[in-house]
Amino acid sequence: MAASRAAGAAGAGALTGVPGRAGVCTVAGVSRVPLSDLVRLRRARDAMDRDYAQPLDVPALARIALMSPGHFSRSFRSAYGETPYGYLMTRRIERAKALLRRGDLSVTEVCMEVGCTSLGSFSSRFTELVGESPSVYRARDHGDGAAIPACIAKIHTRPIRNGEAKSPAGP
Repeated sequence: MAASRAAGAAGAGALTGVPGRAGVCTVAGVSRVPLSDLVRLRRARDAMDRDYAQPLDVPALARIALMSPGHFSRSFRSAYGETPYGYLMTRRIERAKALLRRGDLSVTEVCMEVGCTSLGSFSSRFTELVGESPSVYRARDHGDGAAIPACIAKIHTRPIRNGEAKSPAGP
């Protein structure tokens, strides 16, 4: 039974059943992942969204998903297009941006608040995703966005994954 369901206006995130393979899906053109695995992967991804500040590693996330660490990592990357660590760090950087915009915490305090244990790794990843260092981002005036509701600001300030950040002086 092959069925399609569009999840976005341009078909981004489309969920497609595969004929002859009951319970197997393709998400946005990424590899096929069994529906039962998608449910368990979503449980682990929800845990990362909720508990981003906790010490989470692949074995702990694999236990949440009821999978072996190797199968979990491969399935997560296949389903979501990035590694579990990459996804978790993106969530942490997203939260760090919100805390840095407030301006009442130092970069080190923000680093620890979002669950990172190494200031160097945090700063490197932040710079890779955002395009500027946490110190520069914190020092920049964010007054223009003060009147924007947090739920909307989160969408427009979401870090770009996979090193696609543009420099602040760019277009």
